[in-house]
Amino acid sequence: MKISHSAHAVEELCAAGTELYERALREGHVHSDDAEEAPCLVDLGMLHPTVEDLSLLEPVAPVVALHRLLRTSEERIADERRREARLTTVFEPLMRIGSRQTAVTDAPAIRILSGTKRINESITEAVRDATREILSIQTSAGRANGRQEASDAVALPRDQAFLDRGGRIRVLYQHTLRHSPHVLARYERLRGDVEARSLDELTDRLFAIDGSVAFLPANKDGTLALEVHHPALVGYFVTTFERFWRLATPMYPVAVQRPSLNGVTPRQQAIAGLLVEGHTDAVIAERLGLNVRTARVHIAKLADTLGSESRAQLGYLIGRSGILDDRER
Repeated sequence: MKISHSAHAVEELCAAGTELYERALREGHVHSDDAEEAPCLVDLGMLHPTVEDLSLLEPVAPVVALHRLLRTSEERIADERRREARLTTVFEPLMRIGSRQTAVTDAPAIRILSGTKRINESITEAVRDATREILSIQTSAGRANGRQEASDAVALPRDQAFLDRGGRIRVLYQHTLRHSPHVLARYERLRGDVEARSLDELTDRLFAIDGSVAFLPANKDGTLALEVHHPALVGYFVTTFERFWRLATPMYPVAVQRPSLNGVTPRQQAIAGLLVEGHTDAVIAERLGLNVRTARVHIAKLADTLGSESRAQLGYLIGRSGILDDRER
């Protein structure tokens, strides 16, 4: 069976090509049929037909092949330098015009990033220059899935490098994620000053880095993001995070169990607060990061605990129970 061969550069010489070239050097030649699995050797000029028998391929001496390839590389570098010089010549007068019209800044106050790859690259670049603290809000959109695991492949090395420089990371999750195996496993792989807390309701996702730049979603599916450098806006996001942080329940490195009140769980307290505001089951589920079925199960348990026989009566009993007063203290 013929093995497919992927194109590659000489510095990434494939295993089949390396093995065949070594054999050709030892034996003086190989048959052209043997080169079908490694056509790269002919394409790169490392094998060529013998004069006596065109069906045989003989190797070019390694020192000759290396010299030729290095010369090609040098020519390519020289071409790039000539291109840089031409670009500089073209843009120099344009930059003089631009400098008269507006002041040059390191970055615009707000920039729109398009595509997950571009968003991750910008966050990685900002983290690479950071030295103090990363604040992050992760909502139900961050549940474990293939896309999240692919994101972790980028984020974990980036975050670990930041922690190794002495930085601090604090993360807020929706309470539905505090027992997620994926979330907990993520922190077990990080070493350094990391804390995580959970809260029933949060804003959308947020990254605030060193109090100087923030990233937040610009659409529902996360393919657009805002990169914000304006000091007033970044300061607002940091203040919002800090207020959420004080209300949140520790989950890592030490988890704290939230107490129940008269048989009403903390989750049911959160649902009760939204029920008395008149929200539907679907809205309650969305706000708390639940699916609608789970939200209805909690509502039914809350009604049973309070002895309610109807939705209207449940609101009245919630008000009488005092559970919301306790939640606000």
